Formats: sequence, C-alpha cells, structure tokens
Amino acid sequence: MIHDGETTSDNLSPDSFHQSEEYDKFISGVILGLLIGEGHFGGDGRQPQVTLRMHVRHERLFRWLMEKFPGGKLYGPYNHGGRHYFQWMFRGKSLKNWLIPLLDSLPFAEIDAHAYSRYTQMKEKYNL
Repeated sequence: MIHDGETTSDNLSPDSFHQSEEYDKFISGVILGLLIGEGHFGGDGRQPQVTLRMHVRHERLFRWLMEKFPGGKLYGPYNHGGRHYFQWMFRGKSLKNWLIPLLDSLPFAEIDAHAYSRYTQMKEKYNL
C-alpha cells in the first residue's frame, strides 16, 4: 500500500527517478565507489587533486561522470607504458567547493578505512 505523497522505487518512472533524491544518492554512491576503488588522493606539492585513472574501455563511464560532475576535467586518451587510459581530475575550486563537501557528507570512513586515510592525508597536507 502506498500512502498519499509516498514514493517508492516501484512506482518511479525513469524520468522521475532521475530527478529524485534516490538518484542523487545513487550518483554520490557511484563516485564514492569509484574513488575508493580506483581514485588517487594527492597533489603536485602546490595544489591538491583527486584523480581517477582507468582504461579507455571505460570511456562511456567517464563521459557520464563529466555530465554528472561538470567540475572535473577529463584528459586523454593516453598511451603510456603499455597502458591506454583516461584520467579524470578534480582540482582548485571544484575540488574545494564541491567534491570535498560531497565526500565529507558520505560514509567514506565506514566503507573503506584505507582509502579514507589517503583522503584525509591529502586534506591535511593541503589544509583543506
């Protein structure tokens, strides 16, 4: 039984799902999962950066990320050392004003202590 004003995933159309809080949570979960599994939290000594580097076969995923997270920049494709990859990076204002607040709002530490440690080390090193 669905009560007045209640929304369940069973009765969401694709269009309404893409404009829902559930979709926002899904997108946040995707980015957190990718950064835990494949992300690099570091910098160049002057400014912090978060980098996601993956094989070119994941180009469609990178294009989707660019659509959902327009503050990031996509570089590549690169051929280096036998690897063929794209690199997606967050730096500057988009890192400080958007990605860090997002990651800080998610249960990052609960999910992966090792990746969270790398993230907090970057934040400490660059006073974020």
